[in-house]
Amino acid sequence: MTLPGGIKSVSELPVEGKRVFVRVDFNVPLKNGKITDDARIRATLPTIRHLIERGARIVLGSHLGRPDGQVKPEFSLEPVAARLAELVETDVALADEPVGDGARKVVSDLRDGQIAMLENLRFHPGEEANDEAFARQLASYADIYVNDAFGTAHRAHASTAGMVKFVADKGAGFVMAKEIEFLSRLLGNVDRPYIAVLGGAKVSDKIEVLDSLLDRVNGIVIGGAMANTFLEAQGKSLGKSKVERDKLPIARNFLRKAVERLVPVHLPTDVVVATGLDAEDARAVSVDAIPADQMALDIGPLTIEAYRKVLGAARTVFWNGPMGVFEKPRFAQGTIAVARALAENKLALTVVGGGDSAAAIAQAGLADKVSHVSTGGGASLEFVQGLDLPGIAALRP
Repeated sequence: MTLPGGIKSVSELPVEGKRVFVRVDFNVPLKNGKITDDARIRATLPTIRHLIERGARIVLGSHLGRPDGQVKPEFSLEPVAARLAELVETDVALADEPVGDGARKVVSDLRDGQIAMLENLRFHPGEEANDEAFARQLASYADIYVNDAFGTAHRAHASTAGMVKFVADKGAGFVMAKEIEFLSRLLGNVDRPYIAVLGGAKVSDKIEVLDSLLDRVNGIVIGGAMANTFLEAQGKSLGKSKVERDKLPIARNFLRKAVERLVPVHLPTDVVVATGLDAEDARAVSVDAIPADQMALDIGPLTIEAYRKVLGAARTVFWNGPMGVFEKPRFAQGTIAVARALAENKLALTVVGGGDSAAAIAQAGLADKVSHVSTGGGASLEFVQGLDLPGIAALRP
């Protein structure tokens, strides 16, 4: 299938006997050198198995952590290569460097259906700098380029954008293809009402998204700590709650624009408060009666009910960001309720935009009950704004 913008899927590329560089997102969480969650590795297995079956010579490239252009052994891809080898039940040869004689030898030794993995691309300063010399070196290991790392598509790095023009053919892996297909459905003509649900900690992280969505959606639902800033902008007293006071003018301006454009902005009417994250005495109060010594840590039951109604009537929903401190069961009810509302709405296109929201819907056991859960938080936010992501732009003919 050819994707929007004429981008080819990996299934359309002539990969047999060719060296195929696959940019994957193996930026997995590690604890004491052990992988604590291998979901990102598993996500790319369909692409990797497809290439093995067709006899491609597979060269995998990924980053891990933030080594800042230096070789830091704690960010080695060694445990990732070992886990991938277990999952695909075949050897994965790990080069001891991202580029250089060692990497070239590992790649040139590949036979049809075999896998090599370059060491952490960010061990080289040229990766994040999108350095042309580094990009050309990576490209010299490939006849075909495939990007299956949507989570990094909003970064113009050597392995996501710079190297692509030096490779003869290019396309999207199955993870990337699914992301482009579903997120593209949120642009242009959508089934209405289209509701955006935005949560998380900071207005500053989401204000650009909020502004761009005002032109696209029929309503915006706000939760999480960022709702506190909007409530204070309306004159409420938030006690000890987290509020970005330097962003109050931006919040007021946004609310004014929403009124002008007739887009309803749904804010909490009640919140769950406590003296701190580990307090035993959490309770729901009106947003007009938050005690001075307490903080809002989740949306309250009246707000949950109101949000459920809005989401139940929606025909398109994009959700990014939790409604409260969902890592603590006491303050997870609002986030779980949003996850349930999306799962129960069988008539809507429901897209969850990566990051904490993806973790929350997985935690609620409902990931398979929504239309699509994105693998990229920042990338999905930029995509739904209609921005051109460098990693996707590079795949177009």
